Amino acid sequence: MNTENEPSTILFPKINKERHKLKYRSTECLNCYHPLDISDQYCPNCGQLNSTKKLAFDDFFNEFFAGIFAYDSRLHRTLGALLFKPGKISKDYIEGKRVRYANPYRFYLSASIIFFLVWSIPQDFENIESNGTLNPNREQVAELDSALTAERATNPTLDSLLGDRITITPDTTTKEKEVVYFPESEVDTMSFFKRTGKKLEVFSNYYERTEEKDIDEALDSLNYTNTRFNHWLFKKTIDTHAFIKEPGVFISYFVSKLPFIIFFYLPVFALFIWLLYLRRPFTYMEHLVFTFHNQTTWFVLFGLAVILDYIFNTDWVIAITVFVFVFYLYKAFRRFYGQGRVKTVLKFIIINIIFFTLAVIALAFSFIASFAFY
Repeated sequence: MNTENEPSTILFPKINKERHKLKYRSTECLNCYHPLDISDQYCPNCGQLNSTKKLAFDDFFNEFFAGIFAYDSRLHRTLGALLFKPGKISKDYIEGKRVRYANPYRFYLSASIIFFLVWSIPQDFENIESNGTLNPNREQVAELDSALTAERATNPTLDSLLGDRITITPDTTTKEKEVVYFPESEVDTMSFFKRTGKKLEVFSNYYERTEEKDIDEALDSLNYTNTRFNHWLFKKTIDTHAFIKEPGVFISYFVSKLPFIIFFYLPVFALFIWLLYLRRPFTYMEHLVFTFHNQTTWFVLFGLAVILDYIFNTDWVIAITVFVFVFYLYKAFRRFYGQGRVKTVLKFIIINIIFFTLAVIALAFSFIASFAFY
């Protein structure tokens, strides 16, 4: 068949999505105004889809799930390499193989937030179960006794109904709280730490005796100047007593901040790894990527361990996970830094000592800072 005189046709790839159809193509990018050809499915300058179609619900729906599945494929590759090939994902990432994996920093934040949510669920169930039981304290019993005594005096019928079945005994164990007070003029002559300690002693004693939560009123009653520092100090006194009665409140608050505390702690830890491997051809940022990947693995492994322990009502899964993670770290250091067994073990021990020392300091500092700004 002779086809020399037939007009040539341009063959475009088959497009299934409505927004990608040729009839919606433009000769100019709507995002960056770069000149386009009708054959350009995407803008070569900014990457946006070349389409003038008005946004409809099905378009939004398709794009939303396309983004999820694209991330989902990277998630599978990232988790597979992270869990079963220690150190490989970090090595690939610093060698430029990055598109196939999720971003290490975003993936770390996602894993850490999910871990702390998973970790808090069993605690919440325990609190619900414990709150379901009636365990009145001494103050509640005394309040009930007082109410019943008053009701007996005004309602003889109640007294005859109760008879001898309930005996109201006054609480004689409560003693008047001894007053502790130091005038502000006397306290101000002391050093800062001694002055602060005396003020805390006065504020704590006053709050225990009166349970006054109006800070302005309390400072006025104590004849203390209503400065910002005195106001903050009395507020911390109230918080301390509240946390002693209900420690779970502050612990929950502190735990909610841990993902971000660890996020800012890891760069400091990576600095020590960089110093330890100073002779190796790695930049600080490459050490940091390796550190974030290892910490993400910790969140994933221990998150699964918490779930399994809760389901089967045991503690042995977390115990086993500790040993698994220690071995995982050794293999990750060996593969990533490419050193022999002896050097890896020695540096691994040193790094863990540094890690736990820095962790104690960071937790103490973070605990104090969290309480100060609570």
